[in-house]
Amino acid sequence: MNDEVKPELLDIIIEQIAQTDGITFAEFMQQALYHPKFGYYTASRTRIGKQGDFFTSSSVHSCFGRLIARQLGQMWQLLGGHEFIIAEQGAGEGHLCLDILDAVAEEAPEFYAKLNYRIVEISVDNCQRQAEMLQHHVDAGRVEWCEFAQLKGMQGCFLSNELVDAFPVHLVEKHHGALQEVFVVNTETGFQEELRPLSTDQIEDYFDQIGIEPLEGNRCEVNLAACKWIRQVAEVMSRGFVLTVDYGYLAAELYAPYRHAGTFLCYHKHQTNENPYQLVGCQDMTAHVDFTTLQQVGRQRGLISLFYGQQYQFLMALGFLEMLIEMQARETDPNKAQALRMNLKTLILPEGGMGESFKVLIQGKNVGSPELLCQKRIQDILPGPGIF
Repeated sequence: MNDEVKPELLDIIIEQIAQTDGITFAEFMQQALYHPKFGYYTASRTRIGKQGDFFTSSSVHSCFGRLIARQLGQMWQLLGGHEFIIAEQGAGEGHLCLDILDAVAEEAPEFYAKLNYRIVEISVDNCQRQAEMLQHHVDAGRVEWCEFAQLKGMQGCFLSNELVDAFPVHLVEKHHGALQEVFVVNTETGFQEELRPLSTDQIEDYFDQIGIEPLEGNRCEVNLAACKWIRQVAEVMSRGFVLTVDYGYLAAELYAPYRHAGTFLCYHKHQTNENPYQLVGCQDMTAHVDFTTLQQVGRQRGLISLFYGQQYQFLMALGFLEMLIEMQARETDPNKAQALRMNLKTLILPEGGMGESFKVLIQGKNVGSPELLCQKRIQDILPGPGIF
């Protein structure tokens, strides 16, 4: 199929618009990304890496997953060292799962023997890629695929990396003191937007809860799907942790007056654009995550926030520098050693990297207030000279 157009998907969306005289942008985004056959995340295509549309932290280097494995190991100990489930939703091609399980198998065989890694995946294409990549761990009985509801009563850690940013969002603008919502209609020249009254009272409730409203004339995103998701995660979790890695902000920054156009972006072949009505089904669509709401809604369902910080803080506290030094020491080729440094720096540097734009949130249910490894203060981590 032509990578630039999916006529079947366009016909489906046009028909949906015709039946309802316009659909919310969230409904449009749902079809573009998650239509069971033609959606960006469900159809067969390369999404991640050089040949895809974007990079993720786990696709940059295995160091990311290996450091997360250290935090998961402590969580396992905090829960008593019994059977431990890691549930990952939106696992992509399985890179993060592979790196975590490889690290645990090598460094903590006792933990590996108690570990059950369950993947929640809606894409048949991704399931096939994951199964191929994880064959060794599948054969060892450590990996299985399941439906979300089958996690009910789990004890362990619910893990996601760049999942929430791709949930469908409602687009909202404020005019004349009132909130209005973006609807998508079809015209002779293609899809266009119309501002209409809000499709649901949940949008006003969302802003009431965070105590913030958009500035007059500003556009922003409202991720009601994220609220529903964190409630569902809390409901299936009996005891354990929720570890969320994604790019985003606390609400005060996400909805700051200077952010006139919101954070919505599309990604295609490593280029960004702000036009969701082109390449429908062939480009990624994302919006920054509101970590305030994830914490507030989670708290209502028994998820207590234990850690929130930038990705570089999280990785440094788990031993990023030590791991880099160790990897460099094993690399005898100076050019390869330099390439390794540059690659790993992407995970922690603020400018041109993922160190500050990506955040990590850890919530706990029925675990008390443990001191996590990732809570180690940056000032207590002393880098040696000439690391970079």
